Amino acid sequence: MESASRGAGRARDSAIDARILAVAGQHLARDGYAAMSLAAVAQEAGTTRQALYRRWPGKAELAAAVVTALAEEEHDVGAADPFGTLVAELADFQRGVGKPGRMSLVGTMLQDTTDPELRARYRSRVIAPRRARLLAALEAARRQGQLAPDADLEVALTMCTGSWYGRELAGAPVPTNWPYRTAALLWRALGGTVPPADPDAR
Repeated sequence: MESASRGAGRARDSAIDARILAVAGQHLARDGYAAMSLAAVAQEAGTTRQALYRRWPGKAELAAAVVTALAEEEHDVGAADPFGTLVAELADFQRGVGKPGRMSLVGTMLQDTTDPELRARYRSRVIAPRRARLLAALEAARRQGQLAPDADLEVALTMCTGSWYGRELAGAPVPTNWPYRTAALLWRALGGTVPPADPDAR
């Protein structure tokens, strides 16, 4: 347990920060925003409520920090071509959303009881950047003539990740090489010719 008598000039323990954020993310995903208890988070993280409140003054601030941490996990996949970028983005999405509790967290963001500011932060920090990168890949392909000039990118963008959520709701197993197969299906529907699959991809 962290001592409540920590000196005012002592540096903050980043390990405690990380533990609190990890536990808070689990509670947020499992219990939802309304039911998340800061006392329970502090206890499970092995610290005190006072230590937690020194870092985040309330539930909204802690939940926002959890979302910010999720956003910081995102990274530029850096594929060189539009189709490769699309596949790499979907693979990165699959790795992230496949982590324990992550789908439950998505469900939490759709609940009416979730703080509207937290939901807005989740959309702006986690959802919007991913959608922007996916759209950029599709737009680049259309500019380069790899997709039909009238390709409906607005609908295709939602289908990129929407197919994952639909599969989860149906309880269906993850298809082998889901990123490539999803990208290939969309690419053909948008009038493109699909490059061969990487034989090492799964």
